[in-house]
Amino acid sequence: MRFTKLGERGPHVSRLAFGNWSAGGDWGSVDRAAAIAAAREALSLGVTLFDTAHAYGFGAAEQLLGEALAPEIHEGRESIVIATKGGLREEDGGPVRDSSPQALRRGLEASLRALGTEYVDIYQIHWPDPATPITTTAETLEGFVSEGFVRYVGVSNFDARQMAEFQQVRPIDTLQPPYHMFRREIEESVLPFAHEHGIGVLVYGPMAHGLLTGRMTESTVFAADDWRSKSDLFTGDGYRHNLAVVRELARFAAARETTVAQLAIAWTLANPAVDVAIVGARSAEQIRQTAASVDVVLSADDMAQIDAILRAEVAVGGPAPEAMPRS
Repeated sequence: MRFTKLGERGPHVSRLAFGNWSAGGDWGSVDRAAAIAAAREALSLGVTLFDTAHAYGFGAAEQLLGEALAPEIHEGRESIVIATKGGLREEDGGPVRDSSPQALRRGLEASLRALGTEYVDIYQIHWPDPATPITTTAETLEGFVSEGFVRYVGVSNFDARQMAEFQQVRPIDTLQPPYHMFRREIEESVLPFAHEHGIGVLVYGPMAHGLLTGRMTESTVFAADDWRSKSDLFTGDGYRHNLAVVRELARFAAARETTVAQLAIAWTLANPAVDVAIVGARSAEQIRQTAASVDVVLSADDMAQIDAILRAEVAVGGPAPEAMPRS
């Protein structure tokens, strides 16, 4: 495993973070034993940063992660860095944005109970809430730090303007944006802003929610309770076109004795503005395979050849709270 400092103010962490969104149930049924084994395997491979969110099953994913990391949480808490997210609450069976002070406090208290910890290392606002002034949200998070419940403050899915408004009250320690080969808009203003202000960047979705694993085909069928089954990101001509690009990337990766998934993660980490890539895993074997990506070194020529392959790609977006299926 390789390690880095998360921005100018953040903690020292592994360059690969373990993400457990799938443990909340949005990706289909959850095998609890396999999910716990995956987290334990990540730990054995040297991963020190674990990312989750209250909205992942509204406590389900956090509780499972807390169970998996219970030995470290109770003895050796400083050996791991736990990041979670708030600012989404459940309404009518699905998530709605709410970063009001009252909602954030209820969410943080619920996260601490679910994880079984007295504090979280990184607390992030999951999505900007247009109904709550960003400065109010920043004041609330600064209060959590003063109370000792949070060590570092972060935001997720914020643009540069929103981050600038937040920083009028409190410096942002970390940023969690979406970033992968088919989604690069953060290169325009978000990453430059983070670099200028010393904000640590941990990107999510480096494998494009499974598209860049190399396992999908035109005939792939998702379970009905998997959010991807209802997403237009995985249907239509654009999807089929990108599958052809993935096959070309897989050939490029194979020639370098790596996998397309490892290549995709290494590509995000090759960006000097990116500190950490968050990878999800539903089994110990999956995290063993992706952990090797930190040792994949891409030369300037490799990056140029990848860019040439990606000229044929169709840019894609990603899931938002309003688009997630209702239970």
